[in-house]
Formats: sequence, structure tokens, C-alpha cells
Amino acid sequence: MNGFSTGEEDSRGATDQICCLVDEGERCSRPAGNASYSKRIQKTVTQRRLKLNLDQMARHIYICDYHKQVIQCARSKQQQQRRRKDSEEDSGETDNDLPEVDLFQLQVSTLRRYKRHYKISTRPGLNKAQLADLKPMLINWIKRTV
Repeated sequence: MNGFSTGEEDSRGATDQICCLVDEGERCSRPAGNASYSKRIQKTVTQRRLKLNLDQMARHIYICDYHKQVIQCARSKQQQQRRRKDSEEDSGETDNDLPEVDLFQLQVSTLRRYKRHYKISTRPGLNKAQLADLKPMLINWIKRTV
């Protein structure tokens, strides 16, 4: 070698490396891919209580495609659980969570459109003050739809 690299040696060098992880007390013997066992991945493994550890004798931190997939699945399950939990918390909204809207600031035509759109039955010929007083009905409709 004269110090010049064509890149072929670099791409072939990783094929002799095996996964750096110890899975349930046994060193993984699969070939290592290009995914590394970073601090963020270690945190995911710890949080999800996966039985994976970094082999202290390994001279690299590359993991095999199998363990990469296991960790990605664990991460996606964690995200799904978090989304489900967030949506459950959001469904328990109260009246205080809704923004306060002053219907008196809206035009009469807008209030009539809301009344027509939300199918609120009233007597014909309501003025602006009477239309704005439909706020409780609108809030109930918003709660049902949101």
C-alpha cells in the first residue's frame, strides 16, 4: 500500500467484523452491518429492557441487521404507546381546555352559517345577540366532534 485507497479495501473490511452485542449472555455471531450501537440506542435498549449488552472485548460498535431490526421495532412500539397515551389524555378534555371565543365579535352572516352548518334548530329571524347566545349549543357540538 502506498497510502492511496480506492475504497474497495474499506468496503471489504467490515465483512470480517461480527456484531458487537451480547444477546442474553451469548455473543452474537452475525456479520456486523453499518449500524452502530450509539448512546441513543443504548438508552432505547435500557428503557425497553432488552437483554442486549455491548461486548467489552469488541473493538467496534457495529451491530448486525437482526439486532438493528429488534431495536427499531422496540422503538416504534414505544412511540405507539406514547401516542396512545397522549391521545387518551387528550380525550379527557374539559371546558377550560377549549379556547374562549367571543361570538359577539362575529358577523351575523357568520353566526347564521355556523347555525346552518351545525344544524342547530331555532326559530327564524334571530338577531345577532340571540344567535351569539347559541354558544352552549356550539360548544357541545365541538366537544362531540373533536
